[in-house]
Amino acid sequence: MSVSGLTEPEAREFHSVFVTSFLLFTVIAAVAHFLVWQWRPWLPGPNGYTTSMIDGLQTVVSMLT
Repeated sequence: MSVSGLTEPEAREFHSVFVTSFLLFTVIAAVAHFLVWQWRPWLPGPNGYTTSMIDGLQTVVSMLT
């Protein structure tokens, strides 16, 4: 027995599940950050944020009508 109370096979299994779930969470977080960055960059340009989501929606609506 180790300090954690797990046997060697149990510790390896726990480590495997932990690493897999951590990597999955990291990938999901990276994709989410990329998608938000595409929508609205974190650093505005020289004119600041010149458009909003509503402006984009109005453009789409005007194109459809």
